[in-house]
Amino acid sequence: MEYSIKEVSEKFKLSAHTLRFYEKEGVLPTIQRDESGRRVYSNKDLGIIQIICCMRVTGMSLEYIKKYVELCILGDNTIPERHQMILSQKEIIEDLIKEYQDLLNVVNWKLQYYDNRMHENNSTAIN
Repeated sequence: MEYSIKEVSEKFKLSAHTLRFYEKEGVLPTIQRDESGRRVYSNKDLGIIQIICCMRVTGMSLEYIKKYVELCILGDNTIPERHQMILSQKEIIEDLIKEYQDLLNVVNWKLQYYDNRMHENNSTAIN
């Protein structure tokens, strides 16, 4: 299947400018073009963009992502290095999840406090 830059932009919530920038910087391999010169994205391209987005959300540099994509292009002999890079990515995500879980615990504790206070005020008002 083929996708336009607009479709890819909407799917990943990235601007067309960002997609063109990723391609220019070599983070996203060269995208095929149709007979009119418009970019045409394949399912394989979408998979790469998905990984790029995931890595960017966790704060990875474009240089690091570019290296990962280059290793993918080189083939299966780079699997051990790519595995290590994705393992590092997983650890970063797990740390973020723990951090957010801790924040959620604080927010839940505060909500419970307010719920209890409102219940006490309602009980007091009836008496």
